[in-house]
Amino acid sequence: MTATRPKRELRIIQLLPNMMTVAAICAGLTAIRFASQGNFKLAVQLILLAAILDGLDGRLARLLKSESPMGAELDSLADFLNFGVATGLLIYFWAFQDLHNLGWIAVVVYALCCVLRLARFNVSNKSDVPAPAHFIGVPAPAGAFLAMLPVFGALALGDDAPFPAPVVGAWIIAIGFLMISRVPTLSLKSLIIKRGQVRLAYVAFICFLGALIGFPWVTLSALGVAYMGSVAWTWRRLSPTSDDEQDI
Repeated sequence: MTATRPKRELRIIQLLPNMMTVAAICAGLTAIRFASQGNFKLAVQLILLAAILDGLDGRLARLLKSESPMGAELDSLADFLNFGVATGLLIYFWAFQDLHNLGWIAVVVYALCCVLRLARFNVSNKSDVPAPAHFIGVPAPAGAFLAMLPVFGALALGDDAPFPAPVVGAWIIAIGFLMISRVPTLSLKSLIIKRGQVRLAYVAFICFLGALIGFPWVTLSALGVAYMGSVAWTWRRLSPTSDDEQDI
């Protein structure tokens, strides 16, 4: 009996998830280019676009039943580029031009924490241990968002450098350690809403979109502060995880 050979044909639509991942990589690379030229606003927007694409490609792959090992590896590489390398370089060009070596050390520490976070995530995904309802440590996209919080604040205030470079360096190192920590953090998948509150959720989402369009940098700054608050709340609410718990 001969083994069934895999199909050589794929529907074009099944390539969309990987195309979105490649588009996210292009956005991250282009963000590095604009950051090096001093166009930090556009660089931040491109990294945020990469984060949106990162949130959609996996869900689209599951919807189209087109998951593949290559897609998973590509997604992980894109995450390191966008949320580790591109985000770190953006902050370096923005804040550390006068700090030189010390600023570069802070960026390297942040980027290494990001890649360690992603490696831990990949290992846990391949294990048979059921995943908990929350994340362990801050996910890479959220880590990049928090690392850029000083940039959001600067753009909101209209000030090129409202925060001292050493403070920014200490901040991104702290975010890096949060990514590889065992602090439980909130997962949107675990959030539950009562049916009677669905309409309020829609109204709140519309208000958020309006604020994001009208006051983007203030809204993003407030969102970053709120997320930090959720990390503290989740850490206090959940008991410490045991050593044998799944790392996500």
